[in-house]
Amino acid sequence: MSSGYSSLEDDSEEYFFTARTSFFRKPSGKVTESKDVEKDRELRTEISREEIGQRIELYNSLTKDHLKMTLGRSDVYTGFIKVQMELRRPVTVRGGHRGPEGEAFYLPRGASKTLHVSSSNTVKEVIVALLNKFTVADNPAKYALYKRYRREEQVYVCKLGDTEKPLFLRLVAGPDLDTLGFVLKEQQTGEVMWDAFSIPELRNFLRILDKEEDEQREAVKRRYNIYRQRLEEALLHVRTL
Repeated sequence: MSSGYSSLEDDSEEYFFTARTSFFRKPSGKVTESKDVEKDRELRTEISREEIGQRIELYNSLTKDHLKMTLGRSDVYTGFIKVQMELRRPVTVRGGHRGPEGEAFYLPRGASKTLHVSSSNTVKEVIVALLNKFTVADNPAKYALYKRYRREEQVYVCKLGDTEKPLFLRLVAGPDLDTLGFVLKEQQTGEVMWDAFSIPELRNFLRILDKEEDEQREAVKRRYNIYRQRLEEALLHVRTL
């Protein structure tokens, strides 16, 4: 599911659905975490204007859509990056129907946003802009931007630093999403850092857990009633023999 594209300043549509599954979901797919993925391609971030122009010309000739890069008067260039959302926990959305605290939702897995950015925009700025597009009120520090690419049928994932420039990585890699893709995830800390959540966010999580607990309780009651009815019917049948 893709929500189209937008710049760092444009408004965006909202795509949400409420939590219906377990609060903590297991990630799907087989990926390999890597801290040193093709670093040799990223160490040289200072390139001449002439080389930038050549790379942009090559990039635009290879792209299969209209999302091309443009070189400005200075060495700053602009273009588009697509970021896929792979969030396992619900997010707090501004302007919910529950008042100023907002409301917690699960973003659809696989939803993506295409952002119009410049070569000067950092990973940290892209995360903030992406959360704004989905009207997410959570602290941006809870999230990290990862790059993902495929090599010899194996998918590798590498966390990007806050100061890295996603558009430069896109330019170097070319437009092929198998060569380079961007993914937004929660910070991989191994444990849930509850101290990073605000009181309204924790209350929203509790509401979700309470709702799911009630649903599970009702499901158990239904199974028990069916079992009791069948048992009573079996006992009645035995007594009539």
